Amino acid sequence: MSDLIAKAAIDRRLAEIITPTIEGMGFELVRVRLLGGRTKTVQIMAERPEGGIEVDECAQISQAVSAVLDVEDPIDENYTLEVSSPGIDRPLTRFKDFAVWEGYEAKIETTEMIDGRRRFKGILQGVEDDEILIEVPDEKGAEVTIGLKFDWLSDAKLVLTEELIREMLRQRKAAGIVNEEQFDEIETDDGSEEEE
Repeated sequence: MSDLIAKAAIDRRLAEIITPTIEGMGFELVRVRLLGGRTKTVQIMAERPEGGIEVDECAQISQAVSAVLDVEDPIDENYTLEVSSPGIDRPLTRFKDFAVWEGYEAKIETTEMIDGRRRFKGILQGVEDDEILIEVPDEKGAEVTIGLKFDWLSDAKLVLTEELIREMLRQRKAAGIVNEEQFDEIETDDGSEEEE
């Protein structure tokens, strides 16, 4: 499992526990994080293998995962469970994400310095072998495509652009999803967020 899906040791443990349940329901885990605060939050992002997820599907995953976490009990204190879609400016956590979103702008961070830098922003150019390709400006401002090994990445996400929003809306219309407000939060019909 890549560090992009689950970073800290507890995130990896959570991923081990919840992945079979999520995959058994026909979805893929995009990312899991245990976030601090007064009450801890287990934040899960999931989607169908071909992309997309509905609000009621997030609720179904939440119920199933909640039951598994109650049994396994990996977190000592109280926590809230939050299941959502990856959103528009989504994190890129799996190797295939970099091929799927070729042509779109992304921000990438690496664990080590590569050519004197750890942050890269540019247009994704797909994948090759074990590298993701991204077109970035060089010192003179000319666009060059560089390869970064997937294992080097510590963070990667799409940049919110007009083009990306248009593509997301196009996909949602094609899938027959009318409610364009509903990208992120799980909400009940009255607009209030569901409590776990």
